[in-house]
Amino acid sequence: MRTALSLILISFLFSTCANRAAVNCEDSWTVPVNRANPLGFGVNIHFTDPQPGEVEMIAAAGFNWVRMDFVWAVTEKRRGVYDFSDYDRLMTSLERNHLRALFILDYGNPLYTVDKAVRTEAARQAFARWAVAAAQHFGGRGVLWEVFNEPNVELFWPPRPNVDEYIALALAVGRSFRAHVPNEKLIGPATNGIDFPFLESCFKGGLLEYWSAVSVHPYRQLGPETAVAEYCRLRQLIEMYRPKRDTNETIPIIAGEWGYSSAWRGLSEPLQAQKLARQFLTNSANNVPLTIWYDWHDDGDDPSEAEHHFGLVGHSYRSGADLVYQPKPSYLTAKTFLQFFGGYLFERRVPAESDDDFVLTFSNGKEQRLAVWTASRTHRLTIRLEPGSYAMTKHTGEDAGEVRSTQTGLSLEVTASPVYLRRR
Repeated sequence: MRTALSLILISFLFSTCANRAAVNCEDSWTVPVNRANPLGFGVNIHFTDPQPGEVEMIAAAGFNWVRMDFVWAVTEKRRGVYDFSDYDRLMTSLERNHLRALFILDYGNPLYTVDKAVRTEAARQAFARWAVAAAQHFGGRGVLWEVFNEPNVELFWPPRPNVDEYIALALAVGRSFRAHVPNEKLIGPATNGIDFPFLESCFKGGLLEYWSAVSVHPYRQLGPETAVAEYCRLRQLIEMYRPKRDTNETIPIIAGEWGYSSAWRGLSEPLQAQKLARQFLTNSANNVPLTIWYDWHDDGDDPSEAEHHFGLVGHSYRSGADLVYQPKPSYLTAKTFLQFFGGYLFERRVPAESDDDFVLTFSNGKEQRLAVWTASRTHRLTIRLEPGSYAMTKHTGEDAGEVRSTQTGLSLEVTASPVYLRRR
């Protein structure tokens, strides 16, 4: 799923809502929230046979999705003969723990292609037949089907990306789904980064006719908040090209893969956790209905290999332990966020002294909760709140004491690590 580190560095949920995206990308924290469905959060995995206790640990954090490669070459080893038994076992485990699957229809097959790219008409039709067979096999089980993974990078579409070839493949899949499995949901194109030229070409090519959402991988080493203006610009492109059959129909953006390696220069496990909290808050406040964190567990133990350290938990499996992988601070942060804001929807971003200060309010219709942080240096901030006492929780779950709001507001020292507030 992940590209080489150099590429990283360079760079249901679909019902209607009444309004389009904000046109002023300088004030993008005003996107109307789709209140018809709860937000979804998940993790990328790399297995079809989980270790005992592994899926249970994912579910215990509060996640409700996993994203996993659904590999053509593994499931069609003889032409026209499909074996989905590996994924049957995975689905049984997921459904037992109330998790849904985002399956990536991906990569070439040596029966039809010379590498990972799918570039001939014969290969495209074979890919589409296989994709429909998979969707029929798992039909009606809430699977989200994604057409390929990062086709805009040469690692996954060798020897070099070709958007026209990708469009032809995605159109073949879209038309076949519409003809044979019209109730199954398709998304794409799962670009590395928010690749506007590639995305606009896909939209011009007619793919929004078949997709229920647009998936992107907004990797960056900057703060998660920097994705917001890009989300705004992408919504404008989607609105420009989406089919106009229904003026109330929206095509949302999914953050289908996004993480921070705790081995990146300047980062650490605590700072990775901080970035996760800000990523989840940013996406929640910008009507991103599904956020997938990359990765579930670390891929190795080499401290100098960044690719080994995107996980929420450690690399080594601990048979018989209550928690079968060692939680990193990011796991605790995800669990805290999903518990604290579960059932709450974003209301607004409260004006603050600086554009780098973030005060977000969430509500479940009865009670309001807040998240507060800054993207700059630590300082004191006065927030206009109703007078009273507020309990504070650190983003990693620890009690941070109590603070009191007076007639002049609530004075709080804000840092780059979010703190959560609820009124006592």
